[in-house]
This record gives sequence, structure tokens and C-alpha cells, in this order.
Amino acid sequence: MLATLPAVERLTLARVTQVPEWHPEHATFRSFPVHAWVIRHPDGNVLVDTGIGRGHTEIDAWYRPEVTPLADALASIRLEPADIGAIVISHLHFDHCGQQHVIDAPTYVQATEHDAAREPGYTIAAWAEVPSHRLRLVHGEEEILDGVRLLPTPGHTPGHQSVVIEAGRERVVIAAQCAFRADELRSGEPSGANLHDDSWRAAATDSLAQIHALAPLVAHLSHDPEVISIA
Repeated sequence: MLATLPAVERLTLARVTQVPEWHPEHATFRSFPVHAWVIRHPDGNVLVDTGIGRGHTEIDAWYRPEVTPLADALASIRLEPADIGAIVISHLHFDHCGQQHVIDAPTYVQATEHDAAREPGYTIAAWAEVPSHRLRLVHGEEEILDGVRLLPTPGHTPGHQSVVIEAGRERVVIAAQCAFRADELRSGEPSGANLHDDSWRAAATDSLAQIHALAPLVAHLSHDPEVISIA
């Protein structure tokens, strides 16, 4: 067991400056960030999510993302792509897996999510396809390093996963898009706009309850800059 919590450094890999009319957030839209995180684990750095890719005509037209190259974001915290020992992808929507090809490291994806991403219109296939030599399919909970555990938190997508970092009785959770905004995570009530579809509401509610039950010191979200205290 880890004696102390490793540092978790947040990266902002993009800012989404608009959404199309058919997007569930269109009516209440305000510009939002796209975060990733580096866990400075003593056995190797772990990157959680890889942001939006570049040069896709439809994505650029629909979302007008202001993209930071992953290598530049890593350089801002004095790392290079070769310094990353593992990648965790919370889910395979285009804004979470878009730059994963920059890094040649084992990449952990829930098997349920891997299957869901094959559906037409789910994601940008070229960004979501993890090469077979890197792909590590996860079936439920799995500890990938001492004190770093993957936790299925479906609702936003069928195979969404969060990352739990533990040392003794202290925990930090990277909840990714388990909730879109901090208020949803605090209240435990998922927003309909953040659900895969309404049939996933109960699963999303259970996922938020799981995070609450962990009583983390802080929890991080993909698209809200607030770092939430739940403990």
C-alpha cells in the first residue's frame, strides 16, 4: 500500500468554444475545458485521458476546439511522451481519446466501452482505435498499480470508468465525465444531458453514489475546473 498519495497534475488539453444545435448542452452552453491528468506514481507516470485530436473537419466546425497538443501540455509539467508509463481512457468519446496515439504505452479501456465505441456515430473511430499491442481491456474493477484502481462508473457511457488513487485512508478520485458539472457530483443527481440515454439514469445515480461512498479528499471532473471536496 502506498504510504502517501502521489501528486495528481491536471492538464487542460482543449477548450470547447461552441456546440452544435443538436447537442444536449446547446441551450445552456458556456465554454468548457477538456482536462487530462498525470498521476506521479512512484512506479511510473499514469496519464488519464488524452483530449481532442486535431484536423477533423466536422469536429472543428461543430465544436471549434482550442486544442493544446498533448506533448506541449506534458512539457508544461516537465514531462515528455516517453515519460508516460500507462494511459487510462475514461471513455472513448472523441474529446477523451483524441491524442492517445502520441504515446506508446499500455492503454486501459473498459471492455464494455470498447464494444460500445464500435457503434456508428459514437466517436471518431480513428482517434478511438487503440493499437492491439497497447490495448488492455478491463473487465470491471482492476488495480493497475499499487494504490491506483479503475472503477466502472457507467451512465455517461456504458463503459465509463473513474480512477481511484489511495494511500492509507486517503483517496483522490478522477471521476472524469461521471458528472458534467461539479453540482451534479455534489448532489448525486445526474443531469439528463450527461446520460448515454435516459435508460442509464439509475446506473449514473449509482456511479455518483459510489464516488460519494469513497469519501475522497478531492474529485476531479473532465469539463468543470472546480476540484470538488466530498470527504
